[in-house]
Amino acid sequence: MEVRRISTTKSTITVEQAAVIMTNYMLGAGILTLPRAAAEAVKTPDIWLSVILGGAVAIAAGLVMYALSIRYPGKTFFEYNGLIVGKWLGVLLSIAVIAYLCTVASFELRSMSEVTGIYLLEGTPQWAIKMVFFWTSLHLATGGLQSIARHFEIIMPITGVFFILSMLVSGRIFEADNLRPVLGEGIWPVIAGIKTTALTFIGVESILLLLAYVNEPKKGPKVVLLGTAVPLVFYLISVVMTIGAMSVQGVLMRSWPTLDLVRSFELPGLVVERLETFLLVLWIMQMYSTFTITLYFAALGFSQLFGKPIKPFLYGLLSVIYYIAAQPGNIQAVFALGSRLGDVAVYLFGLLPALLLMLSAARGGGGSDVRKN
Repeated sequence: MEVRRISTTKSTITVEQAAVIMTNYMLGAGILTLPRAAAEAVKTPDIWLSVILGGAVAIAAGLVMYALSIRYPGKTFFEYNGLIVGKWLGVLLSIAVIAYLCTVASFELRSMSEVTGIYLLEGTPQWAIKMVFFWTSLHLATGGLQSIARHFEIIMPITGVFFILSMLVSGRIFEADNLRPVLGEGIWPVIAGIKTTALTFIGVESILLLLAYVNEPKKGPKVVLLGTAVPLVFYLISVVMTIGAMSVQGVLMRSWPTLDLVRSFELPGLVVERLETFLLVLWIMQMYSTFTITLYFAALGFSQLFGKPIKPFLYGLLSVIYYIAAQPGNIQAVFALGSRLGDVAVYLFGLLPALLLMLSAARGGGGSDVRKN
């Protein structure tokens, strides 16, 4: 099976657009669940330190992936991995990444339908919610990477403004004592939480695919740094405010602690006194963003594997994603799926790129030789 580039995937995006895509990829359901997941791992108020260290690990992994991709200019991971490990093993690696992307899309789809069904559209069948999600994402994805980037550029600042506003207002119930003492039980609880927090930055692996379309690929480190720094700030604010308002034990008792934080206060006199509706709508947009870009990348993988147009694969993958999303029996099973995704990401995007980089360097692959292929 020969991996070939096709004309529908040659559009370019700017460095800033690539960073926005990476940011929107990361800011999915994680912002709603990170405080609880991190509290389960750390069990002390030092969760914010684990978030910082987890972000640093994600940036380091992203720079390794950049170093690998820059050796094969103009090619995505699906196109160059076979040049390193051979055609058939490369196909297997590509299929593994595609399966991972489909599962991430399914996780976001199920999380979105769960949140929407509980807080916004109570009693609405999940299939109806998912169908709306499906067709809006499909419409955007068929427009290509440039359309996705422009759309995300609109979503990102709106999300940022309302998120910061919600967090600032929640300062009325913030108690700094809930964040003390710092390192009261030593450094080991913080280290124990690094894996959980680092996995919240799932999305940095998009550099393996985005770099092929960035108009200035040598600025890939800027994409990684910007694309990870913005979610890091969001996650840090979310964790500090939720722990400060609810305490570690209070966070452990909630499935969606960030939403519960925003629901815990109201602003009398406003047309809409509770802000959770705004935060929910905006974060559904973020889950929609993650779903769209993972759907697009998964279809791109098949498109480049078979040398066919991307649109048929976009349509075909919807049924696969819907089936996977329907498998978890309850919300706890959804969280377990997210945890397993994180474990898979450790090997696919933590260890594998480093191994491929060393193997490529040992064989002298990449560079100017690739441009001749």
